[in-house]
Amino acid sequence: MALAMVFAFAAPLVLLFYFKKKGAQVLPFFVGCAVFVLFALVLESLMHNLVLKGLPVGERIMGNTLLYALYGGLAAGIFEETGRFLAFKTVLKGKLDNDRNALMYGAGHGGVEAVLLLGATYGSYMVMGIMMNLGLTDQLTAGLTGEMLAQTEALFDTVAAITPLTCALALVERCAAMTTHISLSVLVWFAVKKSDKLGLFPLAILLHAAMDGLTVILAARLPVYAVEGCLVVMAVMMAILARTVWKKNAEV
Repeated sequence: MALAMVFAFAAPLVLLFYFKKKGAQVLPFFVGCAVFVLFALVLESLMHNLVLKGLPVGERIMGNTLLYALYGGLAAGIFEETGRFLAFKTVLKGKLDNDRNALMYGAGHGGVEAVLLLGATYGSYMVMGIMMNLGLTDQLTAGLTGEMLAQTEALFDTVAAITPLTCALALVERCAAMTTHISLSVLVWFAVKKSDKLGLFPLAILLHAAMDGLTVILAARLPVYAVEGCLVVMAVMMAILARTVWKKNAEV
């Protein structure tokens, strides 16, 4: 768990310094971080609360794997790729002359996701695991009753079930996700920079939606290691597409 947490914090920093050494500017990295937080964690979450919890159709969506995959995939694709598009059109408009900034932006966008989803989660798991090993779980449940107590005890079970393989698969998933974010950033970058490549923007939305939607569907039907294997294949295919677009359009 400690290694997973360290990886989540270290990988974005390694990419930051690597792309900077290759000539990218630093600002796109932090813009990518901010866009993920705003568009994925704030705006997209607000829509989920409205649709899934506030509307009658929400219960039907959550009860149907295919509908949930379609809804969740499209929501992620639309919000995150629109965030990229707007960032490149506004805040980073003056940085479009350096195409390596697309890679730096992707490192920030995918990097902060790794920190928040993997790093923070496994950090809290690690602390809880240490307390469990020391027999201090009573301190975590003191004063809790009813649903809160049940949720905490369920979390104990989750932490107890974590194995080295679980952590390894989590690392594989984050590597695939960060590769995907960098690849999608390249597509949207050239959609903004070159007027005849605008079609890359809706393509990025569809690819993002397809990857997230397929993950939901596969997770309901396949063991976790098979799902992660499929994610790696999709990430590699995305990277190949992005590299092709890069080689045809980059000015480096």
